[in-house]
Amino acid sequence: METDKNFMDYFTAITGSLNTFIWTYILIAALIALGIYFSIRLKWVQFRYIGEMFKLLTDKAMISADGKRGISSFQAFTVSTASRVGTGNLAGVATAIAGGGPGAVFWMWLIALLGGATSFVESTLAQIYKVKDKDEFRGGPAYYMEKGLNARWMGIIFAIVITFSFGLVFNSVQSNTISIAVNESYGLNRLTIGLILAGLTAVVIFGGIKRIAHVTQILVPVLAILYILLALYILVRNITVLPDMFILIFESAFGLREVVSGGVGAAADDGNQEGLVLQ
Repeated sequence: METDKNFMDYFTAITGSLNTFIWTYILIAALIALGIYFSIRLKWVQFRYIGEMFKLLTDKAMISADGKRGISSFQAFTVSTASRVGTGNLAGVATAIAGGGPGAVFWMWLIALLGGATSFVESTLAQIYKVKDKDEFRGGPAYYMEKGLNARWMGIIFAIVITFSFGLVFNSVQSNTISIAVNESYGLNRLTIGLILAGLTAVVIFGGIKRIAHVTQILVPVLAILYILLALYILVRNITVLPDMFILIFESAFGLREVVSGGVGAAADDGNQEGLVLQ
């Protein structure tokens, strides 16, 4: 037993150090560097095509030659938004501010703005290298690693890692955050909450992409509007201290701890971008 405990302590220390090194010195630097590179090379595409984005959201669903209807641009948008926006936007921001203080907010803003170009590149590559699968299309990083980089081995490794991280780790973190929040707010049993979440998720995802699209096109706008209204309510209630808030954020922004914490928060928000390609 003592040997097992020593091994677990050693393993935890090694993984903790590795995690800190990757997040602090590799991931955050890569997020900022790639965001700047793609923004410049694409002439700030994340800002130039905002109008085009809203225009494309009104496109109707495509109908195949055999008469089968796909999903609309708006449904594709809501599925993508649902996969990117969630408890990470709450837990990630809270973690960043707890670790880096108010200055971390500035770096989350910056990485979010630069990250728009990175997301555009990811989505474009996924569209270019997608493959037809019966009546639908599928694609993503594993496909453009294989077809774009001619590195099938890299795509296989990515697929295996993402299966474990999303299938087990990521969903566990999300459901755990939800169950804790509901338990502390309403006193409901966490196991019961987990079972309800699993049941509702199964009903949706086993219906395929069309059912997911139909559910998200209802839930995402409603939750997004509530989210924005809540934020506006908080801002209006505290409008007298807004100038001081911005001053504090900018004054506290320039330090290693703030940069790293802001990057962690932004990465937590953006941690599930490598989703499905939808048509």
